[in-house]
Amino acid sequence: MSAPVVAVFAPDAVGHFAPLRPVIAELAQRGCEVVVYTAGRFAPAVEAAGGRCVDLYGRYPPDAADDESLPVVSRYVSFAGHYAEQIVSDVAAIGPSLVVHDTFAVIGRAVGLALGVPYVNAVIGHNLAPERYLPKLFAEREIRSSERCLRAVEVLRDRYGMADASPFSYVTGLSSHLNLLFEPPEWLPAADRAPFEPVAFFGSVAPDVPRGPSGFRGDGGLRVHVSLGTVTWWYWPELAMDALDAIARGVPDGADVEMSLSGGPVSRDRVEALRRAGMRVEPFADTWSALADADVIVTAHGANTTHEAVFSRVPMLGYPFHGDQPELAQLCEELGLAVRLVEEARAPLTAEAVAAGIERIVAEQADFDAALERARAWELDVIARRGEVVERMLALAQR
Repeated sequence: MSAPVVAVFAPDAVGHFAPLRPVIAELAQRGCEVVVYTAGRFAPAVEAAGGRCVDLYGRYPPDAADDESLPVVSRYVSFAGHYAEQIVSDVAAIGPSLVVHDTFAVIGRAVGLALGVPYVNAVIGHNLAPERYLPKLFAEREIRSSERCLRAVEVLRDRYGMADASPFSYVTGLSSHLNLLFEPPEWLPAADRAPFEPVAFFGSVAPDVPRGPSGFRGDGGLRVHVSLGTVTWWYWPELAMDALDAIARGVPDGADVEMSLSGGPVSRDRVEALRRAGMRVEPFADTWSALADADVIVTAHGANTTHEAVFSRVPMLGYPFHGDQPELAQLCEELGLAVRLVEEARAPLTAEAVAAGIERIVAEQADFDAALERARAWELDVIARRGEVVERMLALAQR
């Protein structure tokens, strides 16, 4: 019997591609031919995981489908409707028996429906059930669906059988076959799992990615890593910059502080001001690598960063901005893994809150260490069970 061919679709976003890397690796290790349709810049990581990369967005430019709609990720809906005919034809040529797609990669669902192939949906984030997430989205973001987006919705609905198609299909596109959640099951109570059924927990951490040791060092001056995520800078750049200023004023003297701008649009003057205050400012810093040297991380509580911090045993100072981040910040505080710096998302951050948060983590280091070890064990357990999840996926491919 020939090896299954699996088509994987990922957005052009590091935070959404990275959790799929272990999925690709697990499938490849079981002899599957894994063809990954994503951005060409991810080709080395795809190939290292055992897959073959197709530069989807180089071949089919997203801006030609839609460069107007907001939120920006709604353009993935436009992309799917605009290019579906060509991409379905491309994928049909490889003869897949299974499709795996990030929820944002709406084209993956369209391909699965068009080819009559089971599709597994990958939910990158915490508890992003559509009925819970969409009201937050409408309250937080400007909504502007272009004419091209609305036409794409009609195409997806009428030609590709996506009955619930809308400009928000990048949120609502759960699968009736299987949905992967990229966190340990302990992070989502059983009562909240119904919208994702059938569901499997996969975890987001790829522990085979090289880097040094991790954990609270306590061997000299405090080392702090600061990363507020990419999306933060798209929508709230001034608030993010004000937060960095507050952090610079709130960290203790002698602390070694690395700030990642995550590619955000920050003026040279403001960067130089942070550097004069003793901060190390990088246009972009890899969080996984940075956590190997950090004692504390200041984070917006994106799901990937949160779980990487837990795996690295690094306590968190939480400054959430949007989406699942406020709930994740609260959960991490309840689990003893983090200190929330604000009570509400995007509330102004003060230097005093930063100083108090750091003081608490240092004073209660033993408690944070114990909580992080417990939560890290959950990460290790979900990683150890990935093989069982992949077997469920392959069972779908054999139907």
